Amino acid sequence: MAEKKVQKNKEEKAPKAKKEKAKVKETVIEVETSIPVRLEEIYKKEIVPALMKKINYKSVMQVPKLSKIVINMGVGAAVADSKALDDAIKSIETISGQKSSVRTAKKAISNFKLREGMKIGTKVTLRRDKMYEFLDRVINVALPRVRDFRGLSDKSFDGRGNYTIGVKEHVIFPEIDIDKVNKILGMDITFVTTAKNDADAYELLLAFGFPFIKKEVKSA
Repeated sequence: MAEKKVQKNKEEKAPKAKKEKAKVKETVIEVETSIPVRLEEIYKKEIVPALMKKINYKSVMQVPKLSKIVINMGVGAAVADSKALDDAIKSIETISGQKSSVRTAKKAISNFKLREGMKIGTKVTLRRDKMYEFLDRVINVALPRVRDFRGLSDKSFDGRGNYTIGVKEHVIFPEIDIDKVNKILGMDITFVTTAKNDADAYELLLAFGFPFIKKEVKSA
């Protein structure tokens, strides 16, 4: 009889514990979704009206926006050492807060001992909240930590409204513990916009706070 009572008590406690866990999950989700992303709010309330006046857009739908951010990290050392790629994957996931995908070689190059299909890099694509959070960290935290930083060039647009910057040292991101870094890694960060041309994309990124190098006005 004693054993049966113990079993009944366990069965009664089990559903209660599950309900309590479910309640905790629900509250966590509510808290996360209720926090507004700073740059997204700034875009809607400040940047959109400002660009409509500056570029004379007739509709809000014409105003360009940031659609995604793509982070690429090539690892040439992975050809000889597979651990180098593991370090790169761990670093890019720590920086972005998202799981990455592995990039493979499309062609074989004998001079570099590279075979087709060999793993040589990693990539992350950020959208929505994570995209805006990462953009905020790049502008306000990472770039100011670059040694001898003098601003971003306005010549890195691709002609279709997308902008790419090259980062030589991934340790500019505070999420990386420099004491645990085996090798300094570089990366390319591409900001993909819906702008129809580079000029509009430039104005969009400038409004977000991109520290572009000021153009010098040549005297006549």
